[in-house]
Order: sequence, then structure tokens, then C-alpha cells
Amino acid sequence: MSNLLWKTLVLSPVVLGVTVLVSARAMATKVPASSEGINAKVAQTEAPLASSASIFIQTGQPKNQQLVAQAKTDDNKVLEEVNRYSSEGKNQNSLSQVTSVSQFSDVQPTDWAFQALQSLVERYGCIAGYPNSTYRGNRALTRYEFAAGLNACLDRVNELIATATADLVTKQDLATLQRLQEEFSAELATLRGRVDAVEARTAELEANQFSTTTKLVGEAIFVATDVFGGNTGDANNTVFQDRVRLDLQTSFTGKDVLHTRLAAGNAQAFSIRDNANGVLNTSEGTQTFQLNGGSTNNNVNIDWLAYYVPIGPAQVYLAATGGIHSDYVATNNPYFEDYDGGNGALSTFASESPIYRIGGGAGAALTLPFGSGGSFFKPSSLTIGYLASNANNPIANQGLLEGNYAALGQLNFSVGDRLAIAATYVHGYHGAGSIGLFDAGGGLTTGASRVVGTGQANTLSTLNASSSNSYGVSAAFRPSDKLSISGFVSYHDVTGFGAGDDYEAWSYGVGIALPDFGKPGNVLGIFAGAEPYSFNRTGLAANLAGNDIPYHFEGFYKYRVSDNISITPGVIWLTSPGQNSGNDDAIIGTLRTTFTF
Repeated sequence: MSNLLWKTLVLSPVVLGVTVLVSARAMATKVPASSEGINAKVAQTEAPLASSASIFIQTGQPKNQQLVAQAKTDDNKVLEEVNRYSSEGKNQNSLSQVTSVSQFSDVQPTDWAFQALQSLVERYGCIAGYPNSTYRGNRALTRYEFAAGLNACLDRVNELIATATADLVTKQDLATLQRLQEEFSAELATLRGRVDAVEARTAELEANQFSTTTKLVGEAIFVATDVFGGNTGDANNTVFQDRVRLDLQTSFTGKDVLHTRLAAGNAQAFSIRDNANGVLNTSEGTQTFQLNGGSTNNNVNIDWLAYYVPIGPAQVYLAATGGIHSDYVATNNPYFEDYDGGNGALSTFASESPIYRIGGGAGAALTLPFGSGGSFFKPSSLTIGYLASNANNPIANQGLLEGNYAALGQLNFSVGDRLAIAATYVHGYHGAGSIGLFDAGGGLTTGASRVVGTGQANTLSTLNASSSNSYGVSAAFRPSDKLSISGFVSYHDVTGFGAGDDYEAWSYGVGIALPDFGKPGNVLGIFAGAEPYSFNRTGLAANLAGNDIPYHFEGFYKYRVSDNISITPGVIWLTSPGQNSGNDDAIIGTLRTTFTF
């Protein structure tokens, strides 16, 4: 107990100091607000161009810092204008030309301006409306908005004169336009100058960009973490770990995405000890940033290579390496699931149901939508997928079809936009010597490890192959925009091909998330459940004989410093590690800082 207290006192000022230091420096960098697209792993770390350009580090003299900062600010303004200019016409507030005043749903023949609008539309065609067939003439108009409309009419009149239809343009109208042009000359010049400048910078960016089809999305995670409690706390030191992911996202048609992701890190999971100071064969408490594609010395690996492409109404997923089931199927765990990134839950257990951790590697998946029209469940879909752990190995009992694999089928149901339900089935084959049931595609790879659950739930026969049939249900309910409730339960039936190799495993959990807690972008999350466990197994080591449920409690608070930086302090509490209540509880404290760019 004294050791636990001492380590707590030692770590607390370190954690506090790092929090204050990182928060102060991050908040000192002003990053312009911008929208963030949120989808699945397709763009898990995507950040807008204007935001990524504003993150910089300068080590020169103060005067140089000011010059560089000013240049960066000017570039940000131009980039924001480029974004607005390039997206013009793609949103619901963009204008479009009309050919008849009757196309406006909010303009009636009894309106005082009806005749004037009708004349302008039918004679010159220079009145524009909104895509929802409204003119919105009852709102205030700025001088710049009027100048934009005037500019459109001037261009239309010039076009009529150039095409020998000048008889449509009366002298009175020309005189009126001339007076208006003189009155709004400053605004017209400013608008035309801005358009010319934006078009010039857009052309420059396009000519010098990295690729016309590829963009780089990155994530860097810095983590200070320690574990407390009995022998486990004594056997582990406070560590500072990192992981970096660089994702090259390539699109050939605008609808497809090819992901080529590089990963490097030095993170290792803590050593969980029993009451005799023996190392427990368990993956309880594994954190998401500790999944680093096999990199433990910051060596760079290609940890994910996958391609998403729509074919008709279906979505197709192809993985050459590093594929996992949650790449292509809904996990129904919003705010906790970040696809093992640095902006969701701390642990692999709280981020998604363990059923999605069975198998992985290379393969394909297909999602077919259904349930449109008057169906009660809408939209809904059916997803099927197949991933092989050692698909690249041509030796006997390996390869795409004869080695370790996991085949998934899932029905996805939605009830309005507040409730989502999924029923999942996974059939797996595990060759002799497989590292574990929940291996995320580790298969027979030397040095690979399990990612969730106890040793009793993971350990397969080393002498004989096994097959598994897993069943799971997950659901997410959002009663309001400020509250999300999600949960899952899974059952796993393992059939070994040798005597005494059969066993069953269970897992369940529920989470409550409060998005925008404190300020927009923040998330407070609490998750509780039982990591995968199995009772009454025979033939295992003495330290795997426990029959107690290993409960997992987790709480975290993601504080969004800016669009590109978040700080997440959190705690993981593990009871009965190794399924044995005689072992001391383990408490993991973590301070995670995530940079996205």
C-alpha cells in the first residue's frame, strides 16, 4: 500500500505538469476553426487543409517568428478562401439561375416586387435563386451581395450585346445599370479582385501539390502512463510512449479510397502480475496506441493497405495487409471507437466488441444496403467479410484459403437516426500454434500478441487446430445530441480438434458518452464490462485456473485544445486480473496527447 501511495505522489505532479505544459503551449497556437468530417476508418485522422497548414514550430529569433507567423496567417486566409471558392455550388445555400419567376416558391403574384422580378428574369435572366426553389427576398441584403447580383446582370447584358440581341436592352436600363455600376464600383472591383486572386492561388496550389489524387493524413500520439496495484505496480515503471501513423489516401474516381498507411511506435503493454509475482498470460488493459503494427523501436512498417470502392449500391472493401473487421463493418460504439486511433477510448476493450478482434489480415468484404421505402428498419444493410491472417504465406496449411481465417456476417439495423442495432456472426479457423482467439490477425506470426481478454479466453491448443463460432449483438442509442449509450455482448464457442480442447468464452460491456461536455469537441466517457473470460478450462497452467469474472472499468475525458490537438487523461481499473480475485487489482493511469494533421 505504501508503494502504491508513493508512486501516486510521484506520478501526480508529473501528470499535472505535462498537462499544464501541453495545454498552455497548444492553446497559445491559434488554429482557425474548420469543419471535420467524421466517418469510419476511411478517414479516421482527417483534418482540413486550412487547419493542418496552421500548425507549425518556429525556433528562430522573435522578429523572424513574427514574420513567419504573419505569413502563415496570410496563407491560412488564402487557403480558407480557396476552400470556400472550390466548394461554391456544392451546398444548399448556393445560388442557381432560374428561367421563370414562377420557379420561386416564396414569390407570389401579389408581392410588390413580382413585376420587377418577372421582367428581370424573362428579359435578362440574371436573377438567381436557391436550390430549394426560394428567392428569400424578405431578408436583409448587404452591399456585397447586391454587388454580386449586379455583376451577374452586367455580364448578362454584355452577353446579349455581343450576341446581336441588343434590342432587348433599353437605353433606360443601360442608364440605370451605369448609375449602379458607378455607385458600387468599389464593391465590384473588390469582388473581381478577390476572385482573380483566389483563382491564381488555386492554380498555384494545383500546380505544386504533392499529388492530384493523394492526400496525407497523419496522427501522432504522446502518452505518459503507469500502472498501480500490488505486484503489478511494483514490477512496472512510469513510461512515456509514442505512436505515429501516416496515411496516404488516394482516390482515382472521387468515390473510391486507397489507404497506404505507415506506422511506427515504441509502445508496450504493462506486465500484469499474480499474487506470487508471476507474469499473467493476459491481454487485459491493453491500450489502443499499443497496437502499432509490430513496431516497438519506432521502426516504420506498412501496417495497413486497403481499398474501398462502391459498385452500384454496394460498398466493397479489399485489404492486402493489416485488415480488421471494424474496417468495414459498423461497431455501434460511437465516441469510444476511433479505430485504434488517439481520440476514442483508452483501451482496446472499450473501443469495440471483442468479436471484431477475431482474425484479420488480407481479404475482402461487401456491404449491401436494404430496407428503404416504408420499412421499419431504415437504412439497414448486410455485411459479409473474409480475412486471412497469413494470406501471403505459400507453404502448406497457409495462404488465403488454408491458413487461419475469420469469416464475418452482420445484419445492421437502424431505427430512425437515434438507434442502431447489429447482429454479428464470426466463424474462425485457427491452426495449431495460433497465438490466441482475439489476435486481430496475428495468426501464426512470431512475436504477435493478443489484443484483448484473459489467457483463459485466448489460449488455443498448441498441438491441434481449432475452429470457433462467435455470436454478438451490439447497439447504440442516442436519446439526445449530448448523450450516447452503447453496449455489446458476445459469446464464443471454440471446438478443438484434440481431446479436451473445447471451451466457451463470454464478454460484455456498456458505455455512456457525453459529447461536447464542457465545450464543443470534448467527450466524457465511462465504460464498464467484462473482458473475454472462460471458466473451468483444463490443461492450462496453474496461474490460469481462476474462475472469477475479470471486470474492466474505464473513464476518460478528451479535451479538445484545437481542431488538431486533444488531451485525454483517463483511468482503467481491472478487477480479478487473470480471472482470480486473489490477485491484486490493477489501476492504469494515462495522459494521452493526440496530434492530427
